[in-house]
Amino acid sequence: MGNVVNFYIFKFQKNKFWAFSKMGTYRQYLKNVKGLKFYRLLGTGGSSGFGLYPDFKTYCFLSVWENNNDANYFIRKNEFLLKYLKKADEIRLLSLTPFQSRGKWAGINPFSNNLDVPKKKNLKIAILTRARISPIKLFRFWRSIPKASREISNAKGVFFYKGIGEIPFLEQATISLWHSIEDVKEFAYKSDVHKNIIRKTKSESWYLEELFCRFYVDKDYCLK
Repeated sequence: MGNVVNFYIFKFQKNKFWAFSKMGTYRQYLKNVKGLKFYRLLGTGGSSGFGLYPDFKTYCFLSVWENNNDANYFIRKNEFLLKYLKKADEIRLLSLTPFQSRGKWAGINPFSNNLDVPKKKNLKIAILTRARISPIKLFRFWRSIPKASREISNAKGVFFYKGIGEIPFLEQATISLWHSIEDVKEFAYKSDVHKNIIRKTKSESWYLEELFCRFYVDKDYCLK
């Protein structure tokens, strides 16, 4: 699959009902879009970003492309995005290059398992995690969220984090932005809370499917 990844964050102060309604109908605008290999429109969590209650003001759109030309044409001309440009109060776009990815999302790895990307220095880092949670492990998963949220909010080098998902409670993901890969590694390898949660997800089989990906943040800007 292509490795051109654009991640959109839509913010709404008004038109919130319109934004919510698109969760059930957005696919009709994205059939046969040239170069679009994988996509998901995602809701987000409230509170600090990982709450059970949804954030009806914020939605995200993940798109994976064959090449930059198709990704850029989508920004300028696609009916789906043009509607969001009209309705949303703010649109933030992260242009990402995946450099480490493992696992699956709906049976595939949309970011490719075999990445041959030169190391890039002095770039910020995005981390995407996604899991389909076993229904019988839901309570254990959600019981761990407050600790995980507190831990990442206090982590050195993180400047944005948000819980995102396709299906409430069952299919969950997170997006986080970091100042450097060193900050990411320090959190991943030195946080006892983080390591304990990861250990439990494996030993207790919380997930039916999971995916993890690290990206370089090539661009981070507002379309609107």
